[in-house]
Amino acid sequence: MPTLLYYPLVRPPQEVLHQALLYWDAIASVVPQDPDVYEDAVSEELKDLGEQGLYHPVILGAQYRQPLGDLPHLEVLTRKLRELAAEPPSPQVSVMDAFLFRSKLGYCLEEEIISLGLGRRVGGSARWPRAGLVVSKEVRLLLLGTLAQEVALTIQTRSYTPYTDQRSAHETSLQSVAPDLGVGAWRVELGRLLPVPAPGTSTAEVLAFRERYAAERERLMDATQTLLSDLRREWEHPADVLERMRVALKQAREDYHTAARASRMAWVQRSVSVTVAVATTTVGALVVPDLAWVAGIAGSIGFNIATREVRPMFRAKGEHPFSYLHQVDRELA
Repeated sequence: MPTLLYYPLVRPPQEVLHQALLYWDAIASVVPQDPDVYEDAVSEELKDLGEQGLYHPVILGAQYRQPLGDLPHLEVLTRKLRELAAEPPSPQVSVMDAFLFRSKLGYCLEEEIISLGLGRRVGGSARWPRAGLVVSKEVRLLLLGTLAQEVALTIQTRSYTPYTDQRSAHETSLQSVAPDLGVGAWRVELGRLLPVPAPGTSTAEVLAFRERYAAERERLMDATQTLLSDLRREWEHPADVLERMRVALKQAREDYHTAARASRMAWVQRSVSVTVAVATTTVGALVVPDLAWVAGIAGSIGFNIATREVRPMFRAKGEHPFSYLHQVDRELA
């Protein structure tokens, strides 16, 4: 089941939560393992959605509490942390003004951060006084962005799509997962294809729309996922993919927008970019053509492909090819 995995925070913003309920089967976030901290960190709304099977709290497993030398999949993360610690002091790393719940990380990763001088333990509250870890914003983004990608790659019980509303977290996570692999990606803009309810809309209204217009919602979800999967497989021929999908996308979009109008809810378009990984086996082997001319092919669908590639990206695995960026500052009325 496709599930949106929000990071770097426990609680997603309301617009991200609503988008997940409309265009994914469920939403998830990484939460503290400590039960008392969990109770305070996770909102009542998320707990209610959890009881309905629509929210899935992710607790990092026992493997993250093992010595880091036993975790080869975190080698890139630990190497980057050590490089940051070895660099001359800079405001980006030495100013520790970002808070983390310690039990989100696992003991050994926490110990590595402390030993490198990249963080310090602080009290959280009278209820859980040892819950906190203070680090720099750069270190927090590196940790949580990379761990979100790792969850998507290593947990097989659910298909997670890492998703953030912070550009710096998105770029940091993509750059740190596999810098030694020749991997590139297309950046695809989907915002006009996937409208969301306007600010002030209640989650109850969104759930009612989700249930009433399930067929239209699922048709648009399926068409969008097929488009992205085909772009990943046929990255050298994006025009063919778009042309083949044009009718299905346009029909799905029109049916969904008709349902949106019938709902009498107010809707807005937000910028949502998806990074579609296209993997190669040799560094530098991927030559990404200029796709500026492709943008007009989708016409009224409101689809666009950016011209620059993102490199590097995920490891060369096929399970979880997409990572999304929700740019709230580019909202369109």
